[in-house]
Amino acid sequence: MTKILLTGVTGQVGWELQKSLMNLGEVISVSRDVSNSDLYMDLSQPDSIRQVIREIKPDLIINPGAYTAVDKAESEPELAMAVNGIAPGIIAEEAKLIGAGVIHYSTDYVFDGKSSKPYTEIDQPEPQNIYGKTKLAGEKAIQAVGIPHLIIRTSWVYGLRGKNFLMTMLKLAKEREELKVVDDQIGSPTWSRLIAESTAKILSLGEYNFKDFLHHHSGTYHLTSTGQTSWYDFAKAIFELVPNRNQYKLQNLVAIPTVEYPTPTKRPAFSTLNTEKVSQTFGLVLPNWRENLELIQF
Repeated sequence: MTKILLTGVTGQVGWELQKSLMNLGEVISVSRDVSNSDLYMDLSQPDSIRQVIREIKPDLIINPGAYTAVDKAESEPELAMAVNGIAPGIIAEEAKLIGAGVIHYSTDYVFDGKSSKPYTEIDQPEPQNIYGKTKLAGEKAIQAVGIPHLIIRTSWVYGLRGKNFLMTMLKLAKEREELKVVDDQIGSPTWSRLIAESTAKILSLGEYNFKDFLHHHSGTYHLTSTGQTSWYDFAKAIFELVPNRNQYKLQNLVAIPTVEYPTPTKRPAFSTLNTEKVSQTFGLVLPNWRENLELIQF
C-alpha cells in the first residue's frame, strides 16, 4: 500500500487531510503534538525531519505544516523561516533520496496586494511581511531540489478548529456588543475542508502512481474558493448564517479601513488568486466562497 506521510495534522488543513486521504493509501501523521499524531516531528528541527522521513520511507509527503502566526512572525523571524522556509527544502531533499513526491501548501501573502485582478501562478511574488517572505522561501527551496511536486497556494483559510477568522469572530461575538472589521482588504475565504478534499481529488487522478503523476504535473497551483470579498463582508456573512443568534452579544458590526486597525504585519490589500489553472488541469469545480461557507455546520 502507498505510504503517505502527512505533517501538521493538528492544523486546519492537516486535520481535514487525515480524513480526505484515507482511501488513497496508508496515512502516517506527524506533528509536535504526538497525542494527535502517529509520530513526533518538529519542523523547526532539521534532524527531526530527516529522522522521521528516513524511518518511514513514504511514497508521498504532504506538508500543510507551517508557522501561521502572521503577526507574531514579525518578532520571531528565525522560527518562522525555520518552519516555513528551511523545512520544505529539507523535506524535498529527503524525498529526492527515497524517490518520493511532495505536496506543499503556500499562501496568497507571497504577493504584494497591489494588483487590480486576481494573481496567476506566473505573476511575480513580492511578499510584504515576514510570513509571506518565509513561505516564498519554502516554495523556492522545493523548486531548487527538482523533485516531482505540487505547490498549492491558498488564501484566508478558515474552519471550525484552530485559530482563524471565523473562530475569532464567533468568540468575540459572544464577548462584545460591537465588532469593528476591516473592509478594504480583499481576498477569497477558503474552507480548510475544500483544500483537503480538492487535494484528494487531484491525487485520485494519479491512480496511486503518485510520483509519476506529480512529475507530469509538477508546478505551482492556486486553489481557493472563487469570488472575492472583504473581511467585513466575510464577517457579515458569518453572522447571517450562524444559528442560535441569541447566544451572541453582538449587536453591531462596523466596517473600518485598515489604517484604523494597525497590526505588526503589513497585509496585502488585494490577494485574490486566479484558480483557472488548477481547475483546467485537474477538472476541479471550485465553489463560490459564500456557497462554501453555507455548508459549514456551525
